[in-house]
Amino acid sequence: MKLYSLSAQPNAPCLVLTFKNCTVMLDCSLDMSSLMHYLPLPVVHSERLSKLPMWKPQEDKESPVGKELKDCGGHVFVDSSLEFCIPETGLLDLSTVDVILISNYHTMLALPFITEYTGFNGMIYATEPTLQTGRQLMEELVEYTERVPKIHPATKWKDVDVLKTLPSPLREAMNVTSWRKCYSKHDVNAALSKVRLAGYAEKLNLYGALTMVPLSSGYCIGSCNWVIQSDFEKVTYISGSSLLTTHPLPMDTTPMKNSDVLVITGLNQTPTFNPDSMLGEFCSNLAVTIKNGGNVLVPCCPSGVIYDLFECLSAFMDSAGLTQIPMYFVSPVADSSLAYSQIFAEWLCVSKQSKVYLPEPPFPHSELVKNGRLKHFPSIHGEFSNQYKTPCVVFTGHPSLRFGDAVHFMELWGKSSANTVIFTEPSFNYLDVLAPYQPLAMKACYCPIDPTMNFTQANKLIKDMKPLHVVIPEAYTSPPPLFPHRDDLLVEADPPPTPYKRTEVLTLPVRRRYEKIEITPELATTLSPTEVRPGVFISTITGALIVKDNKYILQPLPKSVSTSVPGKKRKRGEEDLVAKQPKHYVYGNLEIEEFVQNLAKNGITDVKVEDSPGGHIVHLQAEDTIIQIEEGSTHIFCEGNESLRKKLRDILISCLPKF
Repeated sequence: MKLYSLSAQPNAPCLVLTFKNCTVMLDCSLDMSSLMHYLPLPVVHSERLSKLPMWKPQEDKESPVGKELKDCGGHVFVDSSLEFCIPETGLLDLSTVDVILISNYHTMLALPFITEYTGFNGMIYATEPTLQTGRQLMEELVEYTERVPKIHPATKWKDVDVLKTLPSPLREAMNVTSWRKCYSKHDVNAALSKVRLAGYAEKLNLYGALTMVPLSSGYCIGSCNWVIQSDFEKVTYISGSSLLTTHPLPMDTTPMKNSDVLVITGLNQTPTFNPDSMLGEFCSNLAVTIKNGGNVLVPCCPSGVIYDLFECLSAFMDSAGLTQIPMYFVSPVADSSLAYSQIFAEWLCVSKQSKVYLPEPPFPHSELVKNGRLKHFPSIHGEFSNQYKTPCVVFTGHPSLRFGDAVHFMELWGKSSANTVIFTEPSFNYLDVLAPYQPLAMKACYCPIDPTMNFTQANKLIKDMKPLHVVIPEAYTSPPPLFPHRDDLLVEADPPPTPYKRTEVLTLPVRRRYEKIEITPELATTLSPTEVRPGVFISTITGALIVKDNKYILQPLPKSVSTSVPGKKRKRGEEDLVAKQPKHYVYGNLEIEEFVQNLAKNGITDVKVEDSPGGHIVHLQAEDTIIQIEEGSTHIFCEGNESLRKKLRDILISCLPKF
């Protein structure tokens, strides 16, 4: 069993598991940390960004990268179309992947790169909410990147020799050879057309070799963990899970207990921030800004935590006397996001499900839309311009502030200290996000709301699940760089976890020792068990082993030629099976002294015996032959002398007890 790591980020996982001749990809995330090295793409022309000076290594030297890099307040940014870091494609042949298992809509954004550009021809499984919401995120990504095209691509700065001369942090940019421009709408439709839907606890069969079961992870609508098992081995994959009580179905942990291997990724990115207290801080900061006549920008994804923000914020604004303040949700997929969240009732927690039978919508944002308190628009153009009024709260993308309508609001509101931008997404460092907007007058509040499991919860879960081996990203083996003395911010297990990093291949300590074999009723009736001790029976069995679709069936040998039905043609190979039926069975261990004596009786006298860690090595010096004898196996190395090999085989078998 092997595990290939194709991603560097623990919260943007992409792993490949090879097991029982099957190749399973676990998630295919898009690493967006590369965006921090690019200038924002404004929807409306930005005078400020267009006037930024080109970067030069020294005042009197010509830049080796031309106009590709711009200097903004001492930070160097790439001025071109945005590029994303895709999973590693050179570590193994991705056309050999049999199936891709998707955990949630955040971990599937690299799917078009895999399905359309690597020769992949396997199956893809995801839950229905994951598929639909993933489509929305991909469509938003495509829309945002295509509506602000850049004519000249930037490639010179990626040259290894040039990269070394660039200032930090661009000099430390990781895996730049894996950075790609965003895919197209056609790629999205082609990739998602290959996805098959799966339900919680549904048993999915892979070529008869493995069973794959999705289980609720409690993180977002339709998110799941995966249990992959054969008849005797079990691997559990936990990615992006939550034990908090929010809108999705709670996490299902029972079927994951006692696994041979437990792979954990997607843990809390801001473990020192409590989600509940951050929600309170979000509301209070927003209220202060609104009461002072300012506007609030919330860069966000169009799904997930935003539903909880709408619910909590509307109740808070009611209690604070801010009911008249409009909330705007601006996204190309705003309408479909709000609509789909209301129709996936069976994927929600019990309290949300119960509302459907009243009947009421599970989320209150439909009522907010009906009353005109929450207004949604596909972009800042068109109808939004007619209904826009301040002060207001705007929810829009992208959280990176490198593309999307959020860039326009940063340029519009950034010059006034009365306005506030509140960061709730934990995926990006807010100081890096704000770097190309400096100097910035508007206030910035960091209130990361990350519902995923923290390290304390993960360590308790590992103890409860009792896996034999735990596999984690290398980042989880030590505390975060900002908190080097916090030993509680890492994953612990007994035995110690096995870490992995990008491009690493782990050989997992799981060996296949058994295989399940079905015995046909006809063969079972011929068995004559003998009791060797109370409650234990043994019986010899001779049959033909048929292997088909990774299922093993033991059936009776064909009858001999003389007793077969006259005139009936025998199937190819049946004569061989009859000929191979053993005349007797050997058992037990070989006594090396008796073996040497029998060799001498057969004229082989120049024998030298050595002990080895697993048994014995017998040298037949005159014959230039070595016999390696270990418990459970014997190997004869005789340089292709077939007659000698058969003679030695017969001598060895004659030394074993038989019946």
